[in-house]
This record gives sequence, structure tokens and C-alpha cells, in this order.
Amino acid sequence: MPKAYIVVLTATGTTPSVVEAIRALDGVTEAHVVAGEFDVMVEAEADELVDLKSLLTDGIHHIDGVGHTRTHVVLDE
Repeated sequence: MPKAYIVVLTATGTTPSVVEAIRALDGVTEAHVVAGEFDVMVEAEADELVDLKSLLTDGIHHIDGVGHTRTHVVLDE
């Protein structure tokens, strides 16, 4: 079961609504507002790697206020 950590940069003032929308997506196990270079940290799991791709391209990237993302796929458990 592939797992990834995704960091999200949001538009000014949109972080609370973005994190709530991300939490509602299938495959997201945790999402938190964080301080630092990015605004939201997401932990996600999927049955297949292609499902993680769909979570990003069909889910997170379509949320109003999402600027850009960086995805870090877990290589060990």
C-alpha cells in the first residue's frame, strides 16, 4: 500500500478551507496546517501508486486556493 507525504502551498487566506477540503478526500489519512515553507502537510495512502496520482491530479490540485504541491513517496515502512 503506497504512502506519501504531500506539502501544499495555499493562496493567502485559504488555508483553513483548503485543509478541510483535503481532509474530506478519499486516501487522506491526516492533514494539518503547519508553519514553514508550506501551509499544509498531508499524509495519504492508496491501494496503488496510480491512486495516489489521482488523489493529487483529480483531488488536491482542483481545490480552490491550492497553489502548488510537493509529493514525497515513502520508500520503506
